[in-house]
Amino acid sequence: MAGLKSALVLRQTQSQTLTMTPQLQQAIRLLQLSTLELRQEIAQTLEQNPLLEINENIVNPNIESLDEIIDAERQQSEVFDPFDNDNCGDNTADISLYNDVKVNEDGTAAHDNLSSLDANGRLNSLDHVRDSHESAGVRSAVRPVSTGDDMPYEGETSETLRDHLTWQLNLSPLSGTDRHIAEAIIDGIDDSGYLTEEIEDIRTTVESAVGSEVSLEDVLAVLKVVQHYDPLGVASRNVQECLLTQLNALTPELKRKTDPEILALAKTVLKDYIDLLSNRDYRRLCQKLSIKETVLQQVMTLITSLNPRPGQGVIREKADFIIPDVVASRNKDGEWVVELNPHAIPSIRLNDEYRRLASRAQNERDRNFFKTHLQEANWFLMSLGKRNDTLLRVAQCIVTHQKDFLDKGETGMHPLILADVAREVDLHESTVSRVTTEKYLHTPRGTYELRYFFSSHVSTDDGGTASATSIRARIKELIAAENPRKPLSDNAIAELLNDQGFMVARRTVAKYREALGIATSNQRKRLI
Repeated sequence: MAGLKSALVLRQTQSQTLTMTPQLQQAIRLLQLSTLELRQEIAQTLEQNPLLEINENIVNPNIESLDEIIDAERQQSEVFDPFDNDNCGDNTADISLYNDVKVNEDGTAAHDNLSSLDANGRLNSLDHVRDSHESAGVRSAVRPVSTGDDMPYEGETSETLRDHLTWQLNLSPLSGTDRHIAEAIIDGIDDSGYLTEEIEDIRTTVESAVGSEVSLEDVLAVLKVVQHYDPLGVASRNVQECLLTQLNALTPELKRKTDPEILALAKTVLKDYIDLLSNRDYRRLCQKLSIKETVLQQVMTLITSLNPRPGQGVIREKADFIIPDVVASRNKDGEWVVELNPHAIPSIRLNDEYRRLASRAQNERDRNFFKTHLQEANWFLMSLGKRNDTLLRVAQCIVTHQKDFLDKGETGMHPLILADVAREVDLHESTVSRVTTEKYLHTPRGTYELRYFFSSHVSTDDGGTASATSIRARIKELIAAENPRKPLSDNAIAELLNDQGFMVARRTVAKYREALGIATSNQRKRLI
């Protein structure tokens, strides 16, 4: 057998790879952190690195103070919600309050949608400095950096609906099995004030707890008691039961002011014709009740004075304010400019005193300690600088594109996608996505997440494009100005938009209308 020959072959190949250095990884991580997360990151870094300290002397006179920003936000009472539909018309005295009530075939109504270093200390021992921070490096607790502002960063609920009902239960004479039933009922109430548990399930649960038989009549009797707690109608199983409970428990003063005939008609409507009421079929309601439209209007006024979501008025939450990362304002020339909000995160710098201590290090251990922490401090400051620079560039690009929005409102919004901004600021789309997520821009119109300014486009008859946000705003305007007796259908809205030059199909109008939380034309219909 012939001998086998083998040979080693040396080949040269060329390839490209990306090495994620620790500095690059840190820069990317800081870029995608929200303001609150970044403050926590800075606090932890300050705790672990003695060469860093808060620079409390940085003040930018060109940016309004944080107090002014917060006052502006407080006047608006809430952070801007792009899907807010509160301005679509006056619903205070109209059955449109019940737009989201879905009535089943049996007349019952579903209620699915009823709805936070001692920089000046003089340390004589370098070992003390090193050891204290080496031990701090293994601690997991993160203390938030104090900026002198008692700003709530998370909404805190001062009282829940369950707390409110339990307090009333403790003052009631219910005891024994009845108290167990009441506790089970309270546990089954959602935030809107409705009972989500079946009566049979409550009975079974209580039987297991007390070890004796419990009848459905006992559960229903206690349920009636809980339904007359404050707020009236709580623990109802549907809208119909909730409103009837409130009507049947009118105070003597309200009864004197209410026409007995109107009160009786309102109860009849809720008991027998809630399906017609939900569908705004007023003509058939008048026929069924043998009344005129003026009388039905009085009935509707009484019904709409009731509260279909009894639980929402009880839960009290502290306002949740957002500190914007960047601020848009006009300069002296009238141009829109963007600046970083100096109050969003604390400014940090190298601690001069510790740097002087580092220069006096006498042994290798001390020198390595200060060398390592100085390098980490420089990397962290560099990463923060890159984050701020990238955020400022992206925000300025967005504001440049959306000047009409700042001047005119939602109708002035232009189509904009991540690729457009990435191309202009010479960044990757993923980087733009990171820097616009959970970052907020304060404008004279309110505070918005940067991602809000991105939207798809709709073609126009002149070959141009309009943003989806602008189309939604126009739909809201058309519906707000419609005749409530003859609301605009989706097809009619599409035709009006086409007349204005926007090529929008009926199904697109329906999609945007549903996203805005606006009911159908049939459900928007109301009496004059």
